[in-house]
Amino acid sequence: MRFSFLKYLFGIIFCLVGASALSQTEIKGKVVDFTQLLPIESASVYVQNSTIGTITNADGKFSLTVPEKFVNDTLVISSIGFKSYKTPVKEFDGSMDIFLEEDIASLDEVMIIAETRPKTGNDIVLRALEELPDNLPEQPYLQKGFLRHKERNKKEFKWLIEAAFTLYDSSFASGAKDNLKVNIDQIRKSYDLRDVDSLFAYTSYLKYHEHKVKVRSKTLRRDTIETASLVKAIKWNDERVNGLDNLFKGKLNLIRNANAKGALFGEGVLKTHQFKLDTVLVENDRKLYKIKILKGGDYVGLNTKNIYNEGFEPEGWLYIYWDNYAFKKVDYKLVAASPAQKRRSKSLFDTLVNHKLELTYKAYNDKMYPSYIYYETPKLVQVGNRSSDKIDKKKAKANREEQFYYTVQELLFTEIIDDPLQVEQALQQEWSSDIFVSRPYNATFWKNYNVLLESDEEEQLIQDLSKRASLFKE
Repeated sequence: MRFSFLKYLFGIIFCLVGASALSQTEIKGKVVDFTQLLPIESASVYVQNSTIGTITNADGKFSLTVPEKFVNDTLVISSIGFKSYKTPVKEFDGSMDIFLEEDIASLDEVMIIAETRPKTGNDIVLRALEELPDNLPEQPYLQKGFLRHKERNKKEFKWLIEAAFTLYDSSFASGAKDNLKVNIDQIRKSYDLRDVDSLFAYTSYLKYHEHKVKVRSKTLRRDTIETASLVKAIKWNDERVNGLDNLFKGKLNLIRNANAKGALFGEGVLKTHQFKLDTVLVENDRKLYKIKILKGGDYVGLNTKNIYNEGFEPEGWLYIYWDNYAFKKVDYKLVAASPAQKRRSKSLFDTLVNHKLELTYKAYNDKMYPSYIYYETPKLVQVGNRSSDKIDKKKAKANREEQFYYTVQELLFTEIIDDPLQVEQALQQEWSSDIFVSRPYNATFWKNYNVLLESDEEEQLIQDLSKRASLFKE
């Protein structure tokens, strides 16, 4: 009898301990610029000395799920150029907006003190690139994260997928091509109405796989092509333009892949880029160089197979820590500059900005890990008839809006795992970065998983997309 009672008692204690370990605290709020009273986008919101964090959306809003064991730790809200906001997690009050005040260091004062330090933008960037082996992880690690992949024209979403993923990286010293992996763990949302792009994708697919077949997208009819063939073509087209593997292993992973052959920030970076020191800012009590990215003597090219991705000039900003020369943030654009690329970009996409990239890093155990990635590129979906003199203006405008999509990939990294045993165990499983594979929705998994909060505009567009997707299925 006594044994049964003890067994029952231990069972209750075990359940309570387990429930406590799994319990979460959800905090929500809005971050605002104190001076301009405008929302601050991409502000970092995280628990100090942990890997738990998120960022604010276009409306300055955020939502963060914090495990109970961290409720006594410090919540930090920071943004480059502003004084940080800090409070214990358990004392956070989301009923009022969080106002951040401007915080800028004096460039003249910094430069006078630093007589032995590099003083030009070029020299600072070269020093930061030299320090990458010390500032980036030296050992294999995993990162958990959240992906939002969306495609839209100027009016509406055409495709949306949200997924949980795991990134494996063996170290900065190793080449990304063979030593970096991505796995899609779970799918949360998947609405797909991209059949308007199928004819161009199908034409391109035939061109590069069925060399004897000569067709043009305008001669094809959607109802004469098998759906399975269209799906295969769309998948191929998406992966070559903006697949996850390309994003992580390609040239646009500027910092991680700076040691790769032909890297944009690799050997000879000053031939295609110039860097000008603008000012010194502050982020969470640490000074940062703010450096403007300018064009060099040569054009920038991405050497994308089967796509003319050359003839660009770079624009943007770099934010590099003053104390250890670690890259904190990269804002990077590739703008059509050569005559051929200008004609192509303006004709096909109605814009000269072909690639827009934001990379943000966070410090953990004295190393810098990816924190957030935003990548946007226009993707041709239909060539259409661009001779506006032959068709009425309304029809020409409608065709133009369906000619290309803005494709956006946002990745929020939510957890770092550097325990060798856990890393080794994860590598024993099958890995796949395929976001097209249908997976059942796992409500339990998503209940406490940190995701990117949608902006008010995105939320409305997603609702519209979900309605159209439902009607499409019917």
